[in-house]
Formats: sequence, C-alpha cells, structure tokens
Amino acid sequence: MYPPITADPIPQKTKAQGRATHLATLAIRALIEETELTPKPALVDKRGPGAHADLSLTLMKRSARSLRPHFEMMARISFHQTPNQTLRERLGAIGRSAERSMLSATDGVNTHRGAIWALGLLISAAAMEASRPDVVADRAGQLACLPDRNAPQQQQSNGSRVIERYQVSGARGEAQARFPHVTAAGLPMLYRSRQHGASETKARLDSLLAIMMSLHDTCLLHRGGLVALNRAQTAAAAILASGGTATVQGWELLQGLDRDLVALHASPGGSEIC
Repeated sequence: MYPPITADPIPQKTKAQGRATHLATLAIRALIEETELTPKPALVDKRGPGAHADLSLTLMKRSARSLRPHFEMMARISFHQTPNQTLRERLGAIGRSAERSMLSATDGVNTHRGAIWALGLLISAAAMEASRPDVVADRAGQLACLPDRNAPQQQQSNGSRVIERYQVSGARGEAQARFPHVTAAGLPMLYRSRQHGASETKARLDSLLAIMMSLHDTCLLHRGGLVALNRAQTAAAAILASGGTATVQGWELLQGLDRDLVALHASPGGSEIC
C-alpha cells in the first residue's frame, strides 16, 4: 500500500513573504486613509494643508507609498522572531533607509518620520504572529526599550527640545510604554463610537480626539506651546463629552477647534501618529 499523498508544506520563506506583504499593505493603507480622514483639526486632509504650509495630501500619499518596501522588509525579518537586540538594530537600519526614501520622495520634507518609528515597531511585532492589540503593543514596546547601538548620534531635534523643555515622553516614550494612548484611549473609543452608530469617518475622528485629550503632543507643544496643547485637550474633551462628532454640538466644536489651532499654526501631529 502506498502512503497517502499530501500537499507539500508551504515553505517558511513563502509564509514570511506573504505575511510581510500583507502587513505592509495594511500599513500603507492606514497611512493613506489617515491622511484622507476629513475634517481633522489643523491637520492635512482633503480640505487642504491645515496648519502645515509645506504639506499637501498629494505629498503625504507619495511619502506613504515610498515606505512600502521598507515596511515589508521589517515584517519579513521579524517573522516568528521574538524581541531581541539583533532584530532591534536591523529594524533601526531599515528605518533609517526608510527615512532617506521618504525625504527623497518629498524633496526633503519630513512627512512620516514619526510614523516610520511607530509603525515599524508595530509591524515587526505583528509579524511575530501577535494578533491581539495588547500583545502587539507589548512586543513593540519591548523592541522600543532595546538600544540601537548602530544609530548615528544626531543633533538635537525639535522633538528632543520639546521633550527636554516640557518634560514629556514623546514618541519614543509612548512606544516604550507599550502605546497606552492607542490601546487604552484610541481603540476603545473607535469601537464604542462604531457600536453607537457613528459613521466610520466620525468614529475615527472620535478616536483621534480620545488620544488628543490626554496625550502630551510634542507637535502641538513645538508649534504652539502649552496654549495650543491646553486648547486641543480641552476642546477634545468637550467634543467627546457632548457625544462625539456624530452630534451637532460635537461637530460644531470640532470646527471651532480646527479654526483655533490653524490660527495658532499648531497641529496634533503626535496624536495622529498614535
């Protein structure tokens, strides 16, 4: 008797590539849909550049698409891995390559440096076969806590100056803390707004506002100081307290927040990255 014929198992390399392609596709889609989400307070959207004179919807989309091969590579090398020093440093090297691609695509404009950091960590964690948001965030946080010994010493940036002046955690601290504003604020609000019948656009806006309400947004602090941060946090809380952007009052308050932040030349770019 002959043994039963069975299909050849799918090679690990093929599985890794399939997972990497899928995760990179999701990441680029998320960046583009986030940019297109309208109306966001003082941020680039379908209406225009918001408080960013050097940005546009077209530029943001071109920048996002330039990151696809880098995100795919991050996912591929992370497949079935666990957070470790070697992986962290390989991700850092790919991230720096992604930044160069971004700057080439945008003629030197920083469009997605923060997103490369945050999404790179999350993509890597998701490629480890993590599925639940809290598990993905935890593994991404473990990676963020590991030093990148190969990172070049950089001059002080706008973000680092804000962190030092206002004693806030910034994007690195948010990642090292396991993305608490995503898991404990943004995602719960997104799910809750959907359950209450809000449209997808308004549910996503509510999610952004939930993050804005408590995050010490370094982009707001850099551009408008504590005045801009306090205005954004107070208004976001008021909009959600009124029932969110699906209500008439919440929608009107959102328009007022947009006008105020544009007048201050400040935008919640840190909350958007989260």
